[in-house]
Order: sequence, then structure tokens, then C-alpha cells
Amino acid sequence: MGRLFGTDGVRGVANADLTAELALGLSVAAAHVLGEVGTFEGHRPTAVVGRDPRASGEFLEAAVVAGLASAGVDVLRVGVLPTPAVAYLTGVLGADLGVMLSASHNAMPDNGIKFFARGGHKLADELEDRIERIYDEHRTGEPWARPTGTGVGRVRTYDEGFDQYVAHLIGVLPNRLDGLKVVLDEAHGAASRVSPEAFARAGAEVITIGADPDGLNINDGCGSTYLGLLKSAVVEHGADFGIAHDGDADRCLAVDGAGQEVDGDQILAVLALAMREANTLRGNAVVGTVMSNLGFKMAMEREGITLVETAVGDRYVLESMKEHGYALGGEQSGHVIVLDHATTGDGTLTGLMLAARVAATGRTLADLAGVMVRLPQVLVNVPDVDKSRVNTSAELASAVVEAERDLGTTGRVLLRPSGTEPLVRVMVEAADIDQARSVASRLADAVKAALG
Repeated sequence: MGRLFGTDGVRGVANADLTAELALGLSVAAAHVLGEVGTFEGHRPTAVVGRDPRASGEFLEAAVVAGLASAGVDVLRVGVLPTPAVAYLTGVLGADLGVMLSASHNAMPDNGIKFFARGGHKLADELEDRIERIYDEHRTGEPWARPTGTGVGRVRTYDEGFDQYVAHLIGVLPNRLDGLKVVLDEAHGAASRVSPEAFARAGAEVITIGADPDGLNINDGCGSTYLGLLKSAVVEHGADFGIAHDGDADRCLAVDGAGQEVDGDQILAVLALAMREANTLRGNAVVGTVMSNLGFKMAMEREGITLVETAVGDRYVLESMKEHGYALGGEQSGHVIVLDHATTGDGTLTGLMLAARVAATGRTLADLAGVMVRLPQVLVNVPDVDKSRVNTSAELASAVVEAERDLGTTGRVLLRPSGTEPLVRVMVEAADIDQARSVASRLADAVKAALG
């Protein structure tokens, strides 16, 4: 069996890769592992389980709940809520485990399982490895030891989670949003109710698109992966700006009043300056990844703010933040973590914080985002290749060296295997977009030739 856990939980085509049997088995394994390490010691364990609106989430949720309850864990079903809401509720309710069913920005046929530890933090890699190992052992060997009678878990619906989470979002805002007109693209996803409610309660005039999930339309031509609809809607309605989420709303991208994209790096730059002004930017640092745009690095250096780089994946950003006590971090893709108020990327919170900065300063989002200039960056996904050999192929290494020689000091190259999909990502930055495209295309061909 290949490794199940990627950089963001277990993901795959629902009912093909990610089956009800797998969801049930992983849930039982998670309960046993957490029990073995002492998480449940001295009390009856509780788990929070939520999902995005995908049709497959209905049967996968049933499997997860069944697995947990069969292992003696009481379950609070919070229904369709964003990933960060499940993390928040896991912490505030004192639950021992949180489970979110979502494939984030992936297309509807996919789904995923993400586990949270007590406090709403993502499970450590070693615990995921242990869950996977225990699952595989019992899948092919000895049956589980199962509680009976009063030892089985009880299941109940917890509808209060919606209002608790929205109240939390409003409560951490530094100021209200009165006078702002905002378009929200919810990707027909998990934040379709939460995000409009939060922005409206904070005082903004809200226009929504992509907020009618039917289980089949999640991320379908809308949301943070497809900004075209949002750009048009912002201009059409004369809005101050627009906010786009992905399917599970742990991401936030924005569009300014002229319909121009504001990406995660720019959002981080705006929030970094706001937090420094409020004396909440601990260590005078922001955590990014190796994918952060060179323009972001240059802007932070100019502003005297330290940029700490990690591997790609918000879990690694979070690990660095927790280890060193930093308050702000994130990715170009829109995963932004404000650690004082969230344990994971929170797209709704990020959008609210960005809106609060616009309201407080009276400046346009375009003006605020102008603190950095994005250098041209081209990203090419190369599917159907052996991504495990990215760092060991001599042929590919030679192609990278040649590309770096062509770019000189004004650009860079990054090749990495996707942690959630079967492909290799080729990223090229250069001072000139045509050069970036040319080099990226050449490297993509080299990846196919070397790893295909």
C-alpha cells in the first residue's frame, strides 16, 4: 500500500480511491492511536466531525461517524462548515479529535479526510504515519478490539457550531466594515452560509456568487481557483473589492475594485504591515514558503520585516510559526494563518481582516496591495509522471541547472511533487513574462521526458 497521507490529509476520487471502508478504517485507527498515546486518558473521548457540501461527503461522513462511535468515541456532527470552523470548534469544545471531510479546491469527484488533534491543530506527521500503519495492520490482520454496551460512542447533531464560529470571527475583528460593498464568491462550498453572514454582521454590504451548493457544483468554474466570475461581478456591482474562497474555505484570494487579482502574497504583505502597526506581528516576521513571489520577499525586506521560508504546505508554515512564536504566515495560494485567532488557514477570517484594513485606512485594496510588485511567475502542472523521482533524476537536474543559468540572478526555478495530486509542479519566475513562459515550457517537457 502506498502512503495514504499527503501534505493535507488523505485525498482521492470518492468511492474509488477514498471509499467508505477506508474512511471507516482510518477513523477507527485514529481513535486507537490517540487512545494509545494517552489523548483519551481519564475521560470519555469526543470528536467533532464536519464536511463540505460534496455529495460524497454524505456517505463518507456516515462512515467516519460509524468508525469513531464503534471505537468508543462520542461524536458531534457539525454538518457543512469550513475546515477552520471544524478546527476552531474542536478547540473551543475541548474535543479530543476533529475530522473534516473535504478535498478543498479539487473538483467535485474528489474528497478527503483531514484529522485535527486536541486544540484544533493538525496531527503531527508521526501520528499520521502511525494511524496509517495501524490501519494497514488491521486491514490485513487481526480484528479491532471493540467496546460494547455503554462503551460504544454516542452521536448527536451540533447545530450551535455555526453561530459559535461566526461570533468568533466577528469578535476578533479590530474594527467594523460599515460602508464597504463586497462581493463574495463561495465556490458553492463550505462557507456559503458562514462567510456572507459574518461579513454582513460586521457591517458590510454583501453580494454573493457561488453560494448555492447542491452537492455537485463545488469549485465548478468559481471560487479561488477560477476568479473570472468574481472579477466581472466586482466591476459590474461597483464593489470596493471581492473575496474568493475554495471548497472548504481555508483559502482566501481577493480582487480589487478594478477587477485585478490580489493573491496570497499580497494579502500577507497587507496584513503584515497592519499587524506591525498594531504591535501584534511577533518577531517582526512573517512566515512564507519557497513558492513565495520574489516581489513579496523584496517588499518585506524593504519594509524591514523578516521573511521566514518553509516547504510548501500550510502545515509546514504552521509548524514554523508555532516553533518560533510567529503570529502571521501563509502561502501565495491564499492559505493565511493568523495564529492568535486560528489554528489553520481560515479564508473567511483572512477576508474579514483584509476588509477591516481597507475600512480602517480608507485606502483602496489596490493601493494597499501596491506595497509589493509581483514578478512574473509561471506555474505548469505536469501530470502522469513519476513524481517520486523529482529530486533524484540526473537528467532533470541537468535541465534545471541550464534553466537557472539562463535566468541568472533575476529569476528562479522550483520543481516539486504535488502533495495532494499525482503531478509535478514547475514554477519559474523571471523579470520578463515571456522568458518565464519559455523556461517553464522547456522544463515541463524535461519533466515529461525524464519522469514519464
